[in-house]
Amino acid sequence: MTVERQDAGQCSAAGGAVERVFLLLGKRWNGVILASLMSGPGRFAELRRAVSGISERMLSDRLAELGEAGLVRREVDAGPPLRVSYQLTPAGEALRPALQELGGWAERFLGTSEQDGCPSLRQQEAEDTRNA
Repeated sequence: MTVERQDAGQCSAAGGAVERVFLLLGKRWNGVILASLMSGPGRFAELRRAVSGISERMLSDRLAELGEAGLVRREVDAGPPLRVSYQLTPAGEALRPALQELGGWAERFLGTSEQDGCPSLRQQEAEDTRNA
């Protein structure tokens, strides 16, 4: 049995799994939609309000994409009235620890938007330097 050696550059590059994760979660809105569903199932209008700035068309497209990836399940209650809700699948729920870690990292290193009155990254770095 022969073992092929890979080029050192291939080994040090980002792994295929990491690339696949960020191709999906790195798309604008996908992470925010998943985080919104962490608190439980939501209807389309609720998600539209929870994900500030997303259009209905984009939300619909992203939910379909997350569904195809096996992270979100669409459930239809025939009613009347007809109701559609979205919830995380077990695979989507398994992202909870990773999303919590990313959120904690962002709070620590990126700060928050000055639009919501919270300190920016530069303000946080200055504060960390003073406290060191």
